Amino acid sequence: MILARIVGTVVATRKDERLHGRKLLVARLIDLEGHDEKGHVVAVDTVGAGVQETVLIVQGSSARMAFECKECPIDAAVVGIVDTVEVKE
Repeated sequence: MILARIVGTVVATRKDERLHGRKLLVARLIDLEGHDEKGHVVAVDTVGAGVQETVLIVQGSSARMAFECKECPIDAAVVGIVDTVEVKE
């Protein structure tokens, strides 16, 4: 799983028909303290996440399972909205 913050949306009027009706979000990768890391991911939203929310993202075959579409052309899915992150060292 990847921690990220939603920073925007993607609108694609022409896309694979299996993606119609699905919200696409742009997520900025973050570290455990919430600081920006290098990289962005476009992910299908499965939980109703919004801009500036911290989320959990899965990639690869896990994304297709979360999306409930084994044959869909996706590689990343938002599967959770994070309330808090606690790290004990």
